[in-house]
Amino acid sequence: MEPLTEKQIRASFVNCTKGEAARMRLPLDFAELPWEDLDFLGWVDPGAPLRAHLVLPRDGSPLGISLRVPSVGRTSAVKSSLCQICLTGHASSGVTLLAAPLAGARGREGNTVGTYICADLACSLYVRGKRQPKLRAGRQEESLTLEERIARMEGNLDGFVSRVTGVAVA
Repeated sequence: MEPLTEKQIRASFVNCTKGEAARMRLPLDFAELPWEDLDFLGWVDPGAPLRAHLVLPRDGSPLGISLRVPSVGRTSAVKSSLCQICLTGHASSGVTLLAAPLAGARGREGNTVGTYICADLACSLYVRGKRQPKLRAGRQEESLTLEERIARMEGNLDGFVSRVTGVAVA
């Protein structure tokens, strides 16, 4: 992913108001982000921990999606969970359901879509082996190449983005 400026990030959001985009806080480590290892930028807002954000490259410009983080942790007997974006297995606390208001009028009416995703939104780093989940068996041995795993992750993310925006990603 190409490095983005704060202005580019704030202008990219399709499912929140300009005021909400202006108030969001960027990741605390924004100046040190490993852009070359990222397929998308994802973070939980340090000033509003019930908000998360995704910014991904689309058609030569960034596209941002605002997400809601559940206010209470899931209580489940399940000991592990799978991210629906990168397919990394985590301890149950390592994956969370994030809900995105739909873009446009549908979102203003309160409609949302959700997906289970790595709680730290670091899917790109898990796929590349640059970060390891706490669950030891988090990344199963696969016959896919790194490029194929990245393409699968991007396809899964594109599917989610299409559901939020109502526009199929080509």
